[in-house]
Amino acid sequence: MSLTNDLQAHAERSTAAASAETVAQRSEAREKLAALTQTRPVIAVGDVAPDFSLPDAAGSSVHLSELLTTGPVVVSFYRGGWCPYCNIELRALQAALPALTAAGATLVAISPDAPDDSLSTAEKSDLQFPVLSDTRAAAITAYGLNYTIESVSRAVLSDEEAERADARGVETQVLPTPATYVIGTDGRVAYAFVDHDYTHRAEPTEIVAAVSALTSGA
Repeated sequence: MSLTNDLQAHAERSTAAASAETVAQRSEAREKLAALTQTRPVIAVGDVAPDFSLPDAAGSSVHLSELLTTGPVVVSFYRGGWCPYCNIELRALQAALPALTAAGATLVAISPDAPDDSLSTAEKSDLQFPVLSDTRAAAITAYGLNYTIESVSRAVLSDEEAERADARGVETQVLPTPATYVIGTDGRVAYAFVDHDYTHRAEPTEIVAAVSALTSGA
């Protein structure tokens, strides 16, 4: 089963468990978020990827520019370990990690979660790639993916999710629009997936293909 199918199945279960009023509120909130994000320029294919230096779950700094010295880098922005769609995506990326590594890429994931929470996320899903903390939303903003929780209806989050998001974004209430980038060794974006609908994510097979196109010289 593809990641898209897994995400759709979870969305259907979530919708079935919610009231008609909540479903309508979520739909309205997605429309508001789309209006916010679609009018803002984001980093796209051909752009120079903004460099970043962020702590991993162990507190060690990870620099994009340094990672690029060894090959292409896949950067996945996710909302946080409290988001079930993000956890589904992270597990799918972990399953694709051997193929990404074989193609010559390094994979990192970025969220506003603090390092301790990133560590919990990594341990829960047995992630073998760096999970980075952007608690000040510096990289999230540099890539044009930032929006505040309060800027859209909280109907997009359950009460528990909203509470956990508030607690984890210790220095900011900014969340990222979920996005995935493949960045070549020249620092330019070769593949970009950005979708205001947080139930949509890049297919790992597409990411692997984008990396292979770079490393094979296609």
